[in-house]
Amino acid sequence: MRPDIYALPRLSRRFFPIWQRNFLVWRKIAAASVIGHIADPMIYMIGLGYGLGSLVPEMGGTSYMLFLAGGTVCYSTMNSASFEALYSGFARMHEQRTWEAILNTPVTLDDIVLSEILWAASKSLMSGIAVLAVVWLFGLSHTWLSLWAIPLALLVGLCFASIGLIMTALAPSYDFFLYYFTLVITPMMLLCGVFFPVAQLPPVLQIVSAALPLSHAIDLARPLLSGVVPTQALLHFGVLLGYALVGYYVSLVLFRRRLGR
Repeated sequence: MRPDIYALPRLSRRFFPIWQRNFLVWRKIAAASVIGHIADPMIYMIGLGYGLGSLVPEMGGTSYMLFLAGGTVCYSTMNSASFEALYSGFARMHEQRTWEAILNTPVTLDDIVLSEILWAASKSLMSGIAVLAVVWLFGLSHTWLSLWAIPLALLVGLCFASIGLIMTALAPSYDFFLYYFTLVITPMMLLCGVFFPVAQLPPVLQIVSAALPLSHAIDLARPLLSGVVPTQALLHFGVLLGYALVGYYVSLVLFRRRLGR
């Protein structure tokens, strides 16, 4: 094992041309990609919002539709970042061998991994903004504080893109990602208060929920959409940033081991 496999990331501006390359490729299929990432959260928000909203008029002091919107913004961002970091990232690394071609230039693996995280976060930001646009269009939120949900969406994207790349570094094939979505993403969606308050869960599950990044994202997004400054905002921000930084470092170490760079 090479001694520098655990070295701290060596950052440079060379990540940007890789990000730009991914953007130019994505631009060719932008319409289909945007529709695909928006349709799922919109179905949840509109279907459950109007369906359950008629049975549960209020949740946590707000309308159920607005309650659901706060969770859906974070859920949509999480899903978009995860799909990009896993499936598209694996394709570029393994199937298309794009990384191999890039590594024959004066670009390092550190730059590639950073660019993948930033690109996945950029795509997730688009999904988050799309959901927010629907929230504003429906008149669910009228406060300027809701604009802070835009940089929050970027941070959530960075967080889950970093975590997703850890799975990409470990994956032998696309089938491996089914375990991640079944055992991590879906339980997180159910435990972190997207559809109902975490306080309704048993105490043990509340403790588990408090350690998950999606809970901290929702604890920031939901008050912002309601026009309230989130309590413990620095704590939630620090947890999300911590997940992003640790995820980047761990994924980089795993990619160094896998690719021998």
